[in-house]
Amino acid sequence: MCGLIPGSTCTLCHVSTRSLVVKNSLSFGVFIVATVAPLSSNAESKEIDPSADLRAALAALHPGDELVLRGGTYSFEARFGVTVVGTAGQPIVMRGALGATAVIEMKTVNQNIIDIEHSAYFVLQNLTFHGGSAGVRLVDSNYITIEDSEIYGTDDVGVSANAGGTYQGLLIRHNHIHNTGGTGEGVYLGCNHNSCRVINSVIEWNHVHDTKGPNVSQGDGIEVKEGSAGNVIRHNVIHDTGYPGIITYGTVGNGAPNIIDSNVIWNSGDYAIQSAADSIIRNNIVFGQLGMQPHQAGRPSNQIVVNNTIICDKSCIQVRGVGGPIVFANNAVYAKSGAAINLISGNLSLVTLANNVVVGRVAGATTGFINGSGITTDFVGANFSGAPPIDVFPKSSGKLIGNAAPQYITDVDFNLTPRGASLDVGAYKYQADGNPGRAIAAGFKAIRDNSVPNPPTL
Repeated sequence: MCGLIPGSTCTLCHVSTRSLVVKNSLSFGVFIVATVAPLSSNAESKEIDPSADLRAALAALHPGDELVLRGGTYSFEARFGVTVVGTAGQPIVMRGALGATAVIEMKTVNQNIIDIEHSAYFVLQNLTFHGGSAGVRLVDSNYITIEDSEIYGTDDVGVSANAGGTYQGLLIRHNHIHNTGGTGEGVYLGCNHNSCRVINSVIEWNHVHDTKGPNVSQGDGIEVKEGSAGNVIRHNVIHDTGYPGIITYGTVGNGAPNIIDSNVIWNSGDYAIQSAADSIIRNNIVFGQLGMQPHQAGRPSNQIVVNNTIICDKSCIQVRGVGGPIVFANNAVYAKSGAAINLISGNLSLVTLANNVVVGRVAGATTGFINGSGITTDFVGANFSGAPPIDVFPKSSGKLIGNAAPQYITDVDFNLTPRGASLDVGAYKYQADGNPGRAIAAGFKAIRDNSVPNPPTL
């Protein structure tokens, strides 16, 4: 199993070693996170306030420069498009000043808040984006970082990279994205039918919610379109979405499977997680359904679903149209009614089940599962309410302890705790002194690791 799942211990070259203390807007604590690269000897740090010409200030930056925005609102009523080109060793940074709230606001819904075009190695950090149509839209740009920022009150998607071509090396990290409009996606990457794609990028540690307002027609939390490949979607807290919390399509041969890792999702208007093909889904905590079914060119295949904890009202895992190998192993799947796992259609002989602990029936298979003792017996404080407060850490007396298949066990758990020799089912490794991680709640997941995959090349 470990050979199939890439590690994530290296540092992305355009994420810095300097630290910035950021207090998130929902007051769930203070986080120390990696930020911009140290300034080189010939780089400049420039500071402006809202009375300055932000367009001109950005246009004057050179590789390695940093533009610091003092607190206040930088308002626009016409299109705000920028082209910013740094280098791998000298990215260009635009960030809010420490301790200040710098708001970039678009006053018309006829324009996006900011269009980043033909850019590379550009970091946006500690900023607030409000209003406009889409929030931050990327066009023909690579190695763009959006982190420690808030994007809200848009008339369309929060963050998008869907203007054609191939994007690579995007880092969307530790952002608060909420209250979107229109199609409503929090993060929208790639295009339908592989007409554009996002490759080898990271979407992590974000808090995405309320993408289902009265004028929202769809409202996915994080959507990764067909042809996008090698992306990591991890440690996000996603809730109150109109469409799936996370949805990935097939890679159509463009690269490695997409990884959906250690997210927590609840109160989605559709599947909590939906994936058509080519994915590794591990260590997630899901209050809702996981769906695998054909979509565009993708048909369920080349998928590994391991060590997730899934609690639902009915039919927790639904699988349709199987066309290739799929593994379900070491998952804790508890259904209030109906099937815990429902293998519905396709070539079900290609589906492998191993050591799943279930409450509810398993349809389409006769082996590969163990009956759980019940939701109150197997978990510390779980219930079928579908939302926090809830605690799905395993009880010492329950069936989740020691029943996992070793060949499929993940290296670390939802908290990034090494599993070692423990063979525990579900998203958590059992520890006698209790859950060492933050309780499941709205807000950011506590950051315990700042590592991200190496920047890829095509």
